[in-house]
Amino acid sequence: MKNPEAFAGYEAFDFSDGPFTRRVWRKGSGPAVIVMHEIPNLHPQVLRFADRVAAQGMTVYCPSLFGEDGRMPSQAYALGQMLWTICVRREFNVWANGKSSPIVDWLRALARHAHAACGGRGVGAVGMCLTGGFALAMMTEPAVVAPVLSQPSLPLGKKGAGRIDASPEEIACAKRRFEAEDLSMMALRFTSDKLVPAERFAMLKDTFGDRCQTIDLTDADANPAAPIAPHSVLTWHLIDEPGSATKQVEQDVIAFFRHRTGA
Repeated sequence: MKNPEAFAGYEAFDFSDGPFTRRVWRKGSGPAVIVMHEIPNLHPQVLRFADRVAAQGMTVYCPSLFGEDGRMPSQAYALGQMLWTICVRREFNVWANGKSSPIVDWLRALARHAHAACGGRGVGAVGMCLTGGFALAMMTEPAVVAPVLSQPSLPLGKKGAGRIDASPEEIACAKRRFEAEDLSMMALRFTSDKLVPAERFAMLKDTFGDRCQTIDLTDADANPAAPIAPHSVLTWHLIDEPGSATKQVEQDVIAFFRHRTGA
């Protein structure tokens, strides 16, 4: 069920652009970072990460993209949301078709809104799992300056193993901006994660070179108490202890946002 304590300090508003209206949860002050949640919903583990970004002098925007906000999900709930999103919802392209998802246009508009409201050098963006590649596709919006792809899981299937859910034009734009503006990206995964094949990370390195910092974690780095196999770098599988590999990744991601946004 929804956990109201997870939203302590947040304010909610509805943001509309094009055909989409979504609830957005905002917290903090300083330059903006958009935190896009994983399947199945905006759950407390995602908000824990967002809280830590806000605590380091940034404003987090957490859009509600699917599922019930604040609910601590069960495996059955996660499976149901995955099937619903893949099979029914048209805001998301999950197969290898050389396109980003329609909802990315809405996310780019949210980034423009957040930058205008919060200032700084630009906006950070992190996507997780189904939303992982969105942060890269958002680079066609000039306000976005710091993309992080955490366990980017689309497109699904063997055909999409060496691809990402962004169009050739979006990828080319990101590549140009990385060079022209001296920007970079981060990509995170567990090496055993079948949803994030090695071919996908190899493609990112081949495409972006040193502008893409890929981080590969082993199963030994994952929190063994998590309810699923190693997958969620910044949430379920984070070992929340100083010195752990995942804790270091969390700190590196937040430092990346601080540096790029000017927090």
